[in-house]
Amino acid sequence: MEFADNEAIYLQIASYVGEHILRQQWLPDQKIPSVRDLAAELQVNPNTVMRTYEFLQSQGAVYNKRGLGFFVAPDAPQKVRDYRRERFLQQELPAFFNTISLLGIGLEELRQRYEQFQAAPAAPTLSAHEN
Repeated sequence: MEFADNEAIYLQIASYVGEHILRQQWLPDQKIPSVRDLAAELQVNPNTVMRTYEFLQSQGAVYNKRGLGFFVAPDAPQKVRDYRRERFLQQELPAFFNTISLLGIGLEELRQRYEQFQAAPAAPTLSAHEN
């Protein structure tokens, strides 16, 4: 997994975990990779993954069963969607609006392209080691 410089690594890992939850690759009440396993897979310090899991736990997306590990919370898809939606609306959408304004892209063109995007088959997800 390639990490961006403009965001904390634990938040990027939280997005990675959230994507697995939203794509139903990790289902409610399913055990997720251990801290060590995910750290090895993503080639990061286990403390960073632990911080990610603690963050996701504070958001209500995962829960810890003492001695067993972390599990996807029953309402995790909605919790992840709500968090990501709010983050998008507050952080990414203003930058997006600025860009389309600067480039002279109108709402009609955006609508057409969004409809094309919706009609296209889903793109495959990248594994942690792909770029």
